[in-house]
Amino acid sequence: MKIRVGSRESVLAVIQSEMLMDAIHKYDASIELELVTMKTKGDKILDRNLDKIGGKGLFIKELELALEDGRVDLVVHCVKDMTTDVLDEIPILACSEREDPRDALILPEGVTELDLSKPIGCSSNRRILQFQKLYPEATFEPMRGNVQTRLKKLDSGHFAATMLAVAGLKRAGLEHRISRIFEPDEMIPAVGQGVLAVQGRRDQDISFLADFDNRDAWRTSLCERSFIRTLDGGCTSPMAAYAVISGDRIKLTGLDIDKDGKPFVMHMEDVAVTNEECIALGHKLALQMKGKE
Repeated sequence: MKIRVGSRESVLAVIQSEMLMDAIHKYDASIELELVTMKTKGDKILDRNLDKIGGKGLFIKELELALEDGRVDLVVHCVKDMTTDVLDEIPILACSEREDPRDALILPEGVTELDLSKPIGCSSNRRILQFQKLYPEATFEPMRGNVQTRLKKLDSGHFAATMLAVAGLKRAGLEHRISRIFEPDEMIPAVGQGVLAVQGRRDQDISFLADFDNRDAWRTSLCERSFIRTLDGGCTSPMAAYAVISGDRIKLTGLDIDKDGKPFVMHMEDVAVTNEECIALGHKLALQMKGKE
C-alpha cells in the first residue's frame, strides 16, 4: 500500500506532514509513504493582504486540486487556514491532538523590550484588533510569509514585533523566539489554531489514521467552525472562537465586532458530546452574538 501526502513547501508545512506520516508508520510500518510538496498561490503572493487576493483558502486550493485529480491521497492543513465550506468529495478525515492554541509576541532577535515607536508586523485583523486593546498606541504594517520569512523580516530592524501561533513555533523548534504568550482571555485564538486536519477523498479506508485522530480536537474544531460559519466570517475576518472541553461540557468563547467596528466577546457553555451538539453550540452562540451587533 502506498500513500502520497501532499504538503505546502514551507518548512513548517513539511514538518506537520511528517507528523502525519510518522503516525501512519506507527500504525503500520509496511505502508509506503511519499511526500509531495507544492507551492500555493498564498505562498507566492506576499505583497498583499490575504483579503485582497481571496482569503486563506489560497493556502489550500492547490492541495485540494491535487486531491481531486488523484496526484495525492492525503493533505495536511492547519485547521485555522481552512475555509468553512469543505467539499463533500474531499472531506476532513481526521484531526490531530490540539497543540498549544495561544498566540505569541515575537521581538527582534536580541531585543528584550517592546519599542512601539516602530510598527508591529501583522496582517491578521483578528490579532490587530485584540492587540490594540492591550497596546492602544501600537501601529501596524502588513507582514506575510511563512514562519522563517516573517522572522527574517522582523530581524531586519524595521518592525517592533510580530505575532505568531505558539503551535507553529513549537513544531518548528523555535520556542526560544517567544517573548510573551497571550492568554486566551487576552487574545482569543483563531478557529482551530493548534489543530491539524487531514483531508482526503470520500470513502477511502482511513484505518491507518487511528494513531493520529483525536476526538476532542474534532469536537472543538466543529464547535468553533460552526460559530464562524454562522456569522459568515472568513479566514481574514477579526471574528474568533475558542472552545474548551471539560468532561461532557464545552465552553465556547466568541469574538465579533459590532456595527461600529468595536470588538465584543461572549461566552456560552453546554453539554456537547456528539458532533451535532458541538455544531449546535457554535451556531447558538453566533446567533446570540448576531443579536448584539
